[in-house]
Amino acid sequence: MSEDFLVSAREAVATAPPVGDLAYERYCRELAKRLAAHWPAVLQANAGDIAAAEQRGLPPVLIDRLRLTAAHLGQLERLTEAVLSELDPVTAPDAGVPVGEWGTRLRMPKPLGVVFMVYEARPTVTVEGSLLPVAVGNAVILRGGKEIARTNQALAAVARDALEAAGLPGGLITVLDDPDRAQLRALLKRPDAIDVLIPRGSPSLIDFCRTASTIPVIASGGGVNHLYVHRSADLELAAEAALDSKLPEPTACNTAEVVLVDDAVASDFVAALLRASERNDRRVNVRLSSRIPRPEAAAGHDGERPWRIEELQEHDLGREFLDATVGVYPVAGPAEALEHIRRYGSGHTEGVFATEPEVTQDFARRADAAAIVVNGSLRLHDGPTLGLGSEISISTGRMHVRGPVTLGSLVTYSWVVDARGALRSSV
Repeated sequence: MSEDFLVSAREAVATAPPVGDLAYERYCRELAKRLAAHWPAVLQANAGDIAAAEQRGLPPVLIDRLRLTAAHLGQLERLTEAVLSELDPVTAPDAGVPVGEWGTRLRMPKPLGVVFMVYEARPTVTVEGSLLPVAVGNAVILRGGKEIARTNQALAAVARDALEAAGLPGGLITVLDDPDRAQLRALLKRPDAIDVLIPRGSPSLIDFCRTASTIPVIASGGGVNHLYVHRSADLELAAEAALDSKLPEPTACNTAEVVLVDDAVASDFVAALLRASERNDRRVNVRLSSRIPRPEAAAGHDGERPWRIEELQEHDLGREFLDATVGVYPVAGPAEALEHIRRYGSGHTEGVFATEPEVTQDFARRADAAAIVVNGSLRLHDGPTLGLGSEISISTGRMHVRGPVTLGSLVTYSWVVDARGALRSSV
């Protein structure tokens, strides 16, 4: 494997302007401008990927993840605008703090270095990866799935043009086009050349990257998430939240997979869930534990209702459905719900519905996840939605960053000490 792009990435970090330079603002603007100008060519390339995926017989839910539309261009343009607005507070040095009577200290932001992003089917990640890390001075190496190879080539050309127009080194962005896993395995063995690894995708991809590499990982994905419904909950509201936590984007990492509901209200909750599905004709597969009686509404089901009842199997616990399916599993109370989450959850997003404050407070203290949502949709766990800023992923790790990985998570800091001639022996 040629290592030229690794050398180029390291040199680009060294020769790029300091964090906060106006060149990075120019890059954001140039990227947005060029995406708009070249979007027809990007869509043409994407159509080739879609046709190849359909020919291979990939499932519709995966093909939808590959597809780009005019709406995606608008989303990406808004993302560049948001990043522009967030650069100043992230990249400015702090005001400085006096140290004794002899000097001051301040933190100065610096790039993490060379960032290696490994992801799968979403071509929008190629733009996000070309934008957020680079806007704060990092070099990024992007390896997407082979299913979006044509689209990635078109997007790589757009990003390279934007770098050149902004006066930034071309080595700041590398989009790999080799689908061979041998290249991935080789790169994961290069902590000398790569500073940070960001895998985005399935739990198996993330586990592979974690176990095959000693490069520090900002792990994201693996959204085996739960919504616990306590007996005191407003069941109609909880049912609405359960559907909102799943249906708008069933394959997202912050969607609900299983609703854990107190035995005492399990049947009533399922009835509320079916009613909620029928409002606005929202189609959902409800997988019920055998311990919950099949709802009366399902008797003589004529097939015209938007919901379908299936049985929740043991192998459904602890996995992502990746479609419009939500499981419902009964528990005795908060303690059993938390034990279930500890066993099957992925540490991404967990939620609780209850009107008793002591229940929600105890759940929030005891549940271990990057975000815990109280009386709301799990999809609220999102950087922009929470007012934290644009995000490149949601981290389930414990070190460096947990939750939305925003611009501020893509820099490190140097302590700048203005000693004014002080010596250690004299302070």
